[in-house]
Amino acid sequence: MTDVTPPPAPQATPAKRWAYVIPVAAIMYMLAYLDRNNVSVILPYMHGDLELSNADKGLVGGIFFVGYVFLQIPAAILAQRWSARKTVLILMVAWGLAASLSGLVQTKSQFYVARFVLGFFEGGVWPAVLILLASWFPLRERARANALWMACLPLSSVLMAPLSGWMLDHASWRWVLVLQGVPPLVWAVVWWFAVADRPAQARWISRAEADHLERSIAADEAAKPMAGSGSYLDAVKQKSVLVLIGVYFFWITGFYGFNLWLPSVIKELTHGGSPTEVGLLTAIPFTVALVVMIANAAWSDRTGRRRQAVAVPLVVGIAALLLGQAVDGALPRMLLLCVTAAALYAPYGPFWAIPGQLLRFEVVAVAMGLINALGNLGGFAGPYLVGWLTDVTGSSVTGFAVLAAFLAVAVALVALGLRPSTSTPPVRELAGHPPEGARAGTD
Repeated sequence: MTDVTPPPAPQATPAKRWAYVIPVAAIMYMLAYLDRNNVSVILPYMHGDLELSNADKGLVGGIFFVGYVFLQIPAAILAQRWSARKTVLILMVAWGLAASLSGLVQTKSQFYVARFVLGFFEGGVWPAVLILLASWFPLRERARANALWMACLPLSSVLMAPLSGWMLDHASWRWVLVLQGVPPLVWAVVWWFAVADRPAQARWISRAEADHLERSIAADEAAKPMAGSGSYLDAVKQKSVLVLIGVYFFWITGFYGFNLWLPSVIKELTHGGSPTEVGLLTAIPFTVALVVMIANAAWSDRTGRRRQAVAVPLVVGIAALLLGQAVDGALPRMLLLCVTAAALYAPYGPFWAIPGQLLRFEVVAVAMGLINALGNLGGFAGPYLVGWLTDVTGSSVTGFAVLAAFLAVAVALVALGLRPSTSTPPVRELAGHPPEGARAGTD
């Protein structure tokens, strides 16, 4: 479907947006990811507070993604029809307040509700930012733009896992949650003044640069085929969209199942290390993941091989996840944790470049919202499965084996469901250069 080699850009595209749009968006989402990731560091050190079993801890991590579903499509449509900048601003303020309030809970039921509400407000941010990036980066740059923005995911863990650990050594878990909800409220001010919905509205870009970008993006759109009548329903009924939902669900089940329980595994490797020690060691796998994620996206943009850039890392992740349960010794297991983390983060940029390659701007918003909404239900399934199976079997081995099986289904869907076809529009066509006498089609 996407395994073609794109040509070099016909002229140099202005580069200012890489320094303006990407960093502001990355820091914003890094703060969002902190509020879903900090709980993985906190849970091993709650010391009986709220009387949480392993299954309960899995539910705390997973119920966030039940709330996460609801605003995906509404926020994507708002971003596309109204303003991505304003949509994200409103959600940023709401999730910051919800994150701080989650530190005030007194029972596990209240903790579940607080995590659900946090997920509800954060849910619309991801598709809204993808719509924003689609207005700033032509298709030939989309995987790199996505990956550099999404680098905030491992970067958040690199920076914030040690910070959360250090804060736990000096304050209660409640204060950690309250204080870590404040930065999004501060960054909302930066977001409002630094971000524009499209190049023509930005103060820091010249008119020539803005015109060049908008011409490039318009050419991308003109080369894409219509999805039936062009309606949202026609777009989401396409086989490729349905397959992408399945791929994302099974991948994200393994992804978040691994992420939530990583600090607990590292605490076990350190034989009960302090929060600061566990936080610092937790940052190591995510540092490796950050480098591999960006490198894989750059390779994907250079070669156009989106499917391989998604499937091959997941195969490596399956092998590392299973080997990690079979080997002994802290160092080999730590190395395999690094490989697993890198493999699970690597597909992000290429994967999210695929919907924009297949669908026109007027329908891609709802398609990406649907993919993210249904796919992220895996964020509920993964953490809860590992916790429940750990309670039932007394070991995390079965849980991680199940996660490997979910990743294997994702690989199979990529290999069998996203096969290239003769009617698939290649990257050259999608960049606005259709061959003479040819008309691009869809999978």
